Amino acid sequence: MVNEVRESWKVSARRTCFALKVGRSLYAYKARRDDQAALKKRIKEITETRVRYGYRRVHVLLRREGWAVNPKRIYRLYKEMDLQLRNKVPKRRVKARLRDDPTVATCVNQTWAMDFVHDQLATGRKLRILTVVDTFSRFSQVINPRFSYRGEDVVQALERICSEVGYPKAIQVDQGSEFISRDLDLWAYQKDVILDFSRPGKPTDNAFIESFNGKFRVECLNLHWFMSLDDARAKMEAWRRDYNEVRPHSAIGHRTPIELMKCSGDAVSA
Repeated sequence: MVNEVRESWKVSARRTCFALKVGRSLYAYKARRDDQAALKKRIKEITETRVRYGYRRVHVLLRREGWAVNPKRIYRLYKEMDLQLRNKVPKRRVKARLRDDPTVATCVNQTWAMDFVHDQLATGRKLRILTVVDTFSRFSQVINPRFSYRGEDVVQALERICSEVGYPKAIQVDQGSEFISRDLDLWAYQKDVILDFSRPGKPTDNAFIESFNGKFRVECLNLHWFMSLDDARAKMEAWRRDYNEVRPHSAIGHRTPIELMKCSGDAVSA
């Protein structure tokens, strides 16, 4: 503001400061705040290994390491980096990711997304359909309909997939009963796979699988009657292969997932 007044009236800095009741020392002050990059990096490292630590415990650890910082600065950086603790996950969720991670997948098998879709046979009997997709290549690993699912059924399906295409580093899921089961948590712990849970009531946290399921419903489920479970499996598998091998995807340059995986040199198992 002082500079604006000076430019408009062409007066000295001294007279301008006097007219606006602003101290000349304040006008000449230059911020001396040092770069926070090193401190931010260390805070990030601590919260990645101690996932339930709030900013106060982080501050204690930093002071022990010799950082001359007060808790107010740690709190400001903690919020700026969006490290606030989210809602707690159930007990024994050893391989759960508890903080938001906006990192976008850059290779195949870095992040998968998994969910259930509901439909029914022509007789009216309900179906639950497990869908899994790779968020980088958009490759659909499996579409598996069953009349019911338990945690151990999900584990069996994942183990069958992983034996063909390899294990992912993380799987994005909601907090459905099958996904928070002890069976899936134990499997993830043994295979070193992170279960990345979306927040309750926030389907956009798992946007990739929501988009995939929308296409699956419009292009397959809404176009067919399923006479039996075997009929449903055959028709859904045919659609999955078309999705992987024929259907162009605008998000990956109008290529198919198979083409993208071949270009990146990854193994292909349709």
